[in-house]
Amino acid sequence: MTAITGEYAVPAAAAGEPAMADGGSMDHATATSARPDATAVYALGRNPDESARLQRQSEELRPESIALLEQIGLRPGQSAIDLGCGPSGIIDLLSAAVSPGGRVVGLDADPEHVAMARQYASQRMLGGVELIAADARRTGLPTDSFDFVHARTLLVTIPEPAEVVAEMVRLAKPGGWVAGQEPDVEHFMCYPPLPDWDRLREIFHASFSRSGADLHIGRRLTELYQDAGLEKIQIVAHTGIYPVGHSRRTILPDLVRSLSSVIQELGLADERELASLDRAVRKHLANPRTLMLSHLLFAAWGRKPTAARS
Repeated sequence: MTAITGEYAVPAAAAGEPAMADGGSMDHATATSARPDATAVYALGRNPDESARLQRQSEELRPESIALLEQIGLRPGQSAIDLGCGPSGIIDLLSAAVSPGGRVVGLDADPEHVAMARQYASQRMLGGVELIAADARRTGLPTDSFDFVHARTLLVTIPEPAEVVAEMVRLAKPGGWVAGQEPDVEHFMCYPPLPDWDRLREIFHASFSRSGADLHIGRRLTELYQDAGLEKIQIVAHTGIYPVGHSRRTILPDLVRSLSSVIQELGLADERELASLDRAVRKHLANPRTLMLSHLLFAAWGRKPTAARS
């Protein structure tokens, strides 16, 4: 695993007030009536394959999450929220970082994932953890509530990521941190080349982006953070070359499995072709001579100003 780091200065013009600084003066029903349900716009859909993939992802990306939290430096007694936590997210890492005496909230729009996260927290006896079902675009939680606000691979799945970033900034306390981990799939590849891989990748791109989700969102994180008014923004890029047997090695066919029903509804491929491509790609990836480069994963973090800029 390699990492590339950098720091971005925030132009004065980009550091205005957070988009929803009033903390909820707009009626919640009015604000949400014109937009689709959060689970409906989630690019990867709702199915057991996707839930299982998200559970694996929590372990697969654990080193990157630990590295991010080391940059933030959470302390016992502080508060943190994981938006779009799915079945587990990083709630265990957050609980360990702010215990004893701290508070952790895991939030997801899918009630089934919230139930799974509650079971996960209970089995691990995580202290100070609360799991709630809500829309990350407008959580309904009080303004200036958390020392740390986090979202991982959430912005990539929705059509208007700036809405979530604005909500993240609103939830952060003045001087608190906002952080995210998002992919950029431009360099997603395997070698030697395989036409079936190329076809599967083509199908994935077309189906994933159907609702306006941006598969290159990782490179936009600093821009989104600047526009939302954060300061002291930093960014790191991770990439991995995974060996045979590593669950991350098959992320492309795994993602396509999560999208299978959507792909067929869109007429991009039928069940027979998907099964054939799945077999061919997994066989290719099972060969230790095949090199598989996963997409870039960008981790960015920035601080909410302690006072509004003039």
